[in-house]
Amino acid sequence: MASKKSAAPKSKWENPVKAKLKRGEPVIGIVISVNSVEVAAQAANMGFDFLWLEMEHTPISLETVRNVVLATRGLHAVPIARPPVNELWTAKRLLDCGVLGVIFPFTSTPELAKRAADACHYPPMGLRGSGADLAHFRWPAPEGYYDFADKNVLVVAVVEDTTALSHIDEIAATPGIDVIFIGTSDLSFSLGLRGEQDHPKLDAAVAKIVAAGKKHGKALGRPALTVEQINKFKKQGFLFFMSATDTEFMARGAAQLLEPFGKSQRALSTVGL
Repeated sequence: MASKKSAAPKSKWENPVKAKLKRGEPVIGIVISVNSVEVAAQAANMGFDFLWLEMEHTPISLETVRNVVLATRGLHAVPIARPPVNELWTAKRLLDCGVLGVIFPFTSTPELAKRAADACHYPPMGLRGSGADLAHFRWPAPEGYYDFADKNVLVVAVVEDTTALSHIDEIAATPGIDVIFIGTSDLSFSLGLRGEQDHPKLDAAVAKIVAAGKKHGKALGRPALTVEQINKFKKQGFLFFMSATDTEFMARGAAQLLEPFGKSQRALSTVGL
């Protein structure tokens, strides 16, 4: 009788967004701004690397986040979310819903950067509280959810004001932060430029942040709405791109049909960044 061969052990799953960033490959996400699981599920299957579930500037609720997490199970894009504020409890509730990354707005000081990292890691690495039954249901890990989460949750610190600019080297040096994301619109306002994106003051601020991120081995992110912008920013060292919102992509699709008939179309913009 032929002996049975034992099955090869399955390799442990790795967050593909973190894996690509480690390999120096770009990742592109779509911003989910509407309370529609159907829209999120469709977006998750279109080829985007991640869903940016936007809770700072939209009415998206925790219930919607949980429904999106379940509806996108097995689909390509990884669900990550931006809470309204950088607090331990806001990140904890999102992570326990099953998102695999948190985007922390206005990470303006080293203390807030550490809070972001602590919120996404269990002790002794951080301060995340135990109670992730819903998340474990979404990510059943052979090594146990706690170890899985500490390795795979993506921590994104958004730098978007002059206070952060003054502390950028310390923020970028914070252990446990994976991505330094530049909120170029809010940074422009903080510099007194009223959102203007093409200005030497903003260029200098971005360059300072880029230098700090590279110095401390952090992936760099920023908004990018077109192929041309993504290619331009990649040359500057950016890899993590937040593209347009779901409704903006809808507007782009409508424009392809309507503009040849002389219908007006509003300009695209980036939500809250």
